[in-house]
Amino acid sequence: MSFRSQFIAALPGLTPQAFPEAALRLFRHQAVHCPPYAAYLQYLGRHPASITQLTDIPFLPIEFFKTHKVRTGPEEWAPEEVFLSSGTTLQQRSRHLLREPQLYRQNAARIFEHYYGPLSNWIFLALLPSYLEQGASSLVAMVDFFVKQSGQTQPAFFLHDHAALRQALADARQVPGRRVMLLGVSYALLDFAAECGPAPELQGLTVLETGGMKGRRREMIREELHQELQQAFGPAGIHSEYGMTELLSQAYSLGDGRFHCVPPLRVLLRDPADPFSVSENRGDGAINVIDLANVDSCAFIETKDLARLHPDGSFEVLGRMDNSDIRGCNQMV
Repeated sequence: MSFRSQFIAALPGLTPQAFPEAALRLFRHQAVHCPPYAAYLQYLGRHPASITQLTDIPFLPIEFFKTHKVRTGPEEWAPEEVFLSSGTTLQQRSRHLLREPQLYRQNAARIFEHYYGPLSNWIFLALLPSYLEQGASSLVAMVDFFVKQSGQTQPAFFLHDHAALRQALADARQVPGRRVMLLGVSYALLDFAAECGPAPELQGLTVLETGGMKGRRREMIREELHQELQQAFGPAGIHSEYGMTELLSQAYSLGDGRFHCVPPLRVLLRDPADPFSVSENRGDGAINVIDLANVDSCAFIETKDLARLHPDGSFEVLGRMDNSDIRGCNQMV
């Protein structure tokens, strides 16, 4: 059995205790078989054998997904699917090449069910207009998979028809034995909330915002965003998802503003002024992500997001570094 096959087979049962060893194994594999990452390590003068702990790993700047085909071999393979990041028409979009797209969907479902229980317990409704319009969205692919696996019969995706979404929410609330989750990009949820107000069909939902103003509204801190949404959706905490095109795993906040990770995802923080100063004990800094589901691309990514890390491993997203791109994932200035 190949390294890839063995690694993928072990991923669903990975424990937090086994995470560091698995991450180092994947690092040594990708340091050789991911050409852009190998070239980056060579440029830095870092030999894989000298890396013995997670904080020693050099993380690939996220911009490489815009400028290179970030693909791990050892053999050449053609992607079966390509995810593109959201962005403005003037921006170059990141590209995540997928060798086996079903692995992404199954991994996303495992993570979701860890926090929220079986997909079959839910009805999913999604307000993701910009993602649908731009196409090739990993978020849309994830939600579409959840919808199909849940067995729901109601249409799930809505563009700008708030009246239809409002009726769909009312209908979904009448389905016995199902909870209702409304997922939406931040600006679209705000528009919907402002139009509909605290209507009865908006109460008792699980609202999950995925971030992103995308220039449609002024940027606001998460607490302000959630307070505004709660005026329409009720006093229950607003949930959040932290994900991006370059990651095949997600972190979730269950209404308290703190994101939680389960394997295969882990967040480390670095000094924003020094990309190679990474610590597992740092309280505030810029996010470096290890996503072991990125077995076919690169699992070690240096993002442009700022965060606060708590002792239990949860983190709060504080914003984005200066001069970073506007992105559709969950970062707000």
